[in-house]
Amino acid sequence: MPTSADPLRDGVAASFLHAHQADVIGVLHGFDRLRLAGTLRSLYHPAVMQSYLRRSGVLWKDFKTFATGLTERIRQHAVALAQTQHRPVIYLPSSRTTKETLARQIAERDGVRSGLIALFSCVEPCRTWFARGNRATQKLELKLQWGKCIHLYFYWRHEQLGFLHLRLQTWFPFLLQVCLNGREWLARQLDAAGIAYRREDNCFPWIADLPRAQALLAQQERTDWPALLRPLVAQCHPLHAEITRPIERDYYWTAAESEYAADVMFRHRAALARIYPALVHHSVMHLGSEQVLRFLGRPRGPHTGDEVKTDRRRGEDGVRVKHWLNTNSQKLYDKGSVLRSETTINEPKDFRVWRGPEGHPAGRKQWRILRRSVADLHRRAEVCRAACDRHLAALAAVRVQTPLAEEAAGVCRPVKRDGRRHRALNPLAEPDAVLLAVVHRGE
Repeated sequence: MPTSADPLRDGVAASFLHAHQADVIGVLHGFDRLRLAGTLRSLYHPAVMQSYLRRSGVLWKDFKTFATGLTERIRQHAVALAQTQHRPVIYLPSSRTTKETLARQIAERDGVRSGLIALFSCVEPCRTWFARGNRATQKLELKLQWGKCIHLYFYWRHEQLGFLHLRLQTWFPFLLQVCLNGREWLARQLDAAGIAYRREDNCFPWIADLPRAQALLAQQERTDWPALLRPLVAQCHPLHAEITRPIERDYYWTAAESEYAADVMFRHRAALARIYPALVHHSVMHLGSEQVLRFLGRPRGPHTGDEVKTDRRRGEDGVRVKHWLNTNSQKLYDKGSVLRSETTINEPKDFRVWRGPEGHPAGRKQWRILRRSVADLHRRAEVCRAACDRHLAALAAVRVQTPLAEEAAGVCRPVKRDGRRHRALNPLAEPDAVLLAVVHRGE
């Protein structure tokens, strides 16, 4: 097997690679899509919010005016940033607009290779604070409820992270979200290291130095996320320091959603296309709840309370199979010459991490609930990698037989006999299909 597939020694599902070693050139593990959320956790508690307004010298009756003023200043700073970088500011009347597609079109149109691509604004739902009257007490009360407000989307070509966006809620408690892609980041790392590669969308069919690329991708799991994102927040949300001064708290960063992918790289598209239908059939017909529970490291039994379901869908990019375990999932799909096994975690509480207690990390360690915090992101990567490897190992049981088209190829070739050429049989053509049907009847 080529050197580039040496990750066999590093915990990759060896049985799957062994079964397809003639066609596989390597495997790449790492985060794909990450949605990180920055929250001012204190401001989600009524008592803290009330204390915040007192320290800011704001009466409850003036809360709306106070918040509206902050919202307007946040928007002014955002527009000023876009104007300074000569980038468009676009209001989107519908939250259903595909913002990423629009941003990529603008980047391509304007040739944006670094910096801000565009600023979008849109009214979207959020949890936010309202000053509501209480009829019983005849007093105003602060209520944290679902409502709507302007959200700002800053799309960037980030110097280190590549294409990403930051979403800012412009009303209390000013939730931040940053969406980025680990493969996008890896491309920047490979460029900086001078490593040649071929890229298609968000995957790599070929990398000149795969072990080095894997090491670079693994570095992302140990990132100091607050430090990395702080300059981006300062650019997009310069009022952050002023807003948080009364509570003296910075953003608390969590992984709201993560996608972790194991990409099996085949020598060419045809090699993967030959086995993929059988992998899909096996996934749908033979991988039941017991296997899915095992993929994601959950105990098996009738009293776990876990909900498992499988679906198969055909889209523009082909067929994908998805196994759901509660709100987390394991997917299988092909990306040209790359077979992707992907673990998505929306709810980490189903998993465990070996750590000390919250607020006292040096305390006695034991297996505790995996947190959303980016502090546990390295453990989330371990859980996902193990899930992908178990998934691939289960698919190693698939034995791909020669497709019917290949078996029929010999029959469908013309032949020469006694110097005369006889045409090939074409069972898909109507005359030959009728002939075969008549012969098959036998009477």
